[in-house]
Amino acid sequence: MEKTPAEDSVGRTYREDSDGLAYSYEHVAGLDVPAVTWWKDPGLRKLYIMMPVLFLGSTINGYDGSLLNGLQTMVPWQTYFDNPSGSRLGLFTAIQNIGGICALGFSSYAADIFGRRIGVCLGLLIVFLGTILQVVPTKDHEGMFIGGRFLVGLGSNLAQGSAPLLIMELAHPQHRGKLTTMYNTLWYVGAIIAAWTVFGTVKYTSDAAWRIPVGMQAAMPVIQFALIFCLPESPRWLLSKDRPDEALAVLIKYHANGDSTNHFVQSEFHEIQETIRLEKLNSKHGWTVFLKTPGNRKRLLLIALTSFFSQCSGNGLASYYLHDILNSVGITGSYDQSLINGGLQIWSFLVAIFFSLFVDKIGRRMLFMIAAVGMLISFTILTACSAVYAQSGNNSAGSAVIAMIFLFYGVAGFAWPGLTVAYCAEILPFNIRAKGLAINFALTATASVFNQYVNPIGLQHLAWKFYFVYIVILIIECLCIWFLFVETRGPTLEEIARLFDGASANVSGKQVLDKKSELARSAQIQHTEEL
Repeated sequence: MEKTPAEDSVGRTYREDSDGLAYSYEHVAGLDVPAVTWWKDPGLRKLYIMMPVLFLGSTINGYDGSLLNGLQTMVPWQTYFDNPSGSRLGLFTAIQNIGGICALGFSSYAADIFGRRIGVCLGLLIVFLGTILQVVPTKDHEGMFIGGRFLVGLGSNLAQGSAPLLIMELAHPQHRGKLTTMYNTLWYVGAIIAAWTVFGTVKYTSDAAWRIPVGMQAAMPVIQFALIFCLPESPRWLLSKDRPDEALAVLIKYHANGDSTNHFVQSEFHEIQETIRLEKLNSKHGWTVFLKTPGNRKRLLLIALTSFFSQCSGNGLASYYLHDILNSVGITGSYDQSLINGGLQIWSFLVAIFFSLFVDKIGRRMLFMIAAVGMLISFTILTACSAVYAQSGNNSAGSAVIAMIFLFYGVAGFAWPGLTVAYCAEILPFNIRAKGLAINFALTATASVFNQYVNPIGLQHLAWKFYFVYIVILIIECLCIWFLFVETRGPTLEEIARLFDGASANVSGKQVLDKKSELARSAQIQHTEEL
C-alpha cells in the first residue's frame, strides 16, 4: 500500500525522539531543544491569539453559574418570583446543573464523532435557546425560567465537553499546562461580567432590572459561535479519524511555522500517531473501560474527588448564597451586596489567573495542597466569626466574615478554578478523554445540585452552625490530596499515561522503558517525597 505524505514524513523520524518529547524543553537526557517563547514564534502567536475564542466557553459558564447569585439581590426579581426560599430557591439554582448532568450522555459523543469545534457549536445553540426561554414574558413565567436555566446548563456543559479538549490538543507541549489551567479560571470573567451587569441595573424598579442581565447570556455564545471555525480542528481527533495529512498540516503550521522538515514536529506527530494507534488496538472505548484497569480506576477516582471537592469545599456557599451569608452578618442592602459580589469575583479572577502561570513550576499536587489547607484555615476562622456575630451582634466580627470570604477565595484560587478541568483532562488518554471530561462535568454538576439543594435548607435551619459540615469535608480533602493525587507536570499529554499504567501504557515506544522513562518515574517519586 502506498504511504501517505504524512506517514512518509513520520518515517524519517526516530522512535526515541518522540519518547524524549516530554522533557525536550527541560534539557533532560541529553536533549537540548531550546524553550519556545510563544510571542516570538509566528505560528504559536497566531494560534494563541485565537485561543480566547475557546476560553469563552468557561466565561459563558461563569456568567450563567453566578448570575442567580446577583439576581437574588434584586427586589424586582424577588417580587416577580414571589420571594423563593428554601428548597424552592434550591431548585431555581440547581436546575442549571441538573441540565449539566444530562449533558453526560451527549458531550463525549459530540466531541468524538463530530469533532471538537462542532461539539462546541451544538452546545452554544442550546444555550441561546435557553436564554430566550428565560426572558420571554409568559403566563407560566416560573416554569419557563426554570426550563430555560435547564437548557443553559445542558448546552454549557455540552460545549465545555469539547472546548478544553481542543485547547489541550492544539497547544504546544511546553504550554499545555498553563493554557489548559487558564481555561477554567476564565469562569471568573463571566462571573465578573454577570456581577457588574447586575450592579448596573440594581437600581431599576421594573422587571428590566433582571431581564437585561439574563438576556446578556446570549451575547458571548453568539460571539463564540461566529469565531469558532477560525481555529483548526484537533490534530489528535483528525488522526483518530484516519486523516493524518490534515493532522500533520495543523502541527506544521502552528508548531513549526510551516516548516515541514522541522524535527520536533515530526517527532511530536509520531508520538501522537503511535499512541492513538496503540490505544485503538489495545483499548475498548465503552464507559466500562474506566473500571477495567488499575490505572483507569485511579483516574476515575481522581476525577470524582476533584469534581466533588471543587464544589463542596465551602465555596458553594459564597458562590450561590452570598445573599444569605451577607444577610446573616447584617449587610442587607442590594447596593452593598452587589458591590461585594462584584469585588469578590474580580479578586477571585486575579488570584486564579496569577497562579495558573505557576502550574508547571510549583506542580499540580502542591497547588491543590496549598489551596486545601488555606481553605480549611480561612473557613474555620469564618465560622468562628459568624458565631461571634450571631451571639453578640459584634460589627467587627461581621466585617471579619467578609474578609475571610475574600481570603478563602484567594487561597482557593491556587488550584480549584483552573485545575478542576485541566487536571481531569490531562490524566486521561485520548481514547477516553472526551468521556472522562464528560464524567468530570457531570459529577461537578451533581455535586453542585447537592450543594444547591442542601445549602439553603442548612442555612435556614442551622445558620452558621451549618458551616461545620464543610470544615469536616475540607479535612478529608487535605488527606485525599496528600495520599491519592498524582503529580503530572513534565510529561507530554501522551506520556502521562505511564504515570498511571506503567509498562502497559499505550504510548509510543512502550516496548522499551528506556532511560527517559526511568527519569520520569524518578522525578515523580522525588516530587512526592518533597511534598
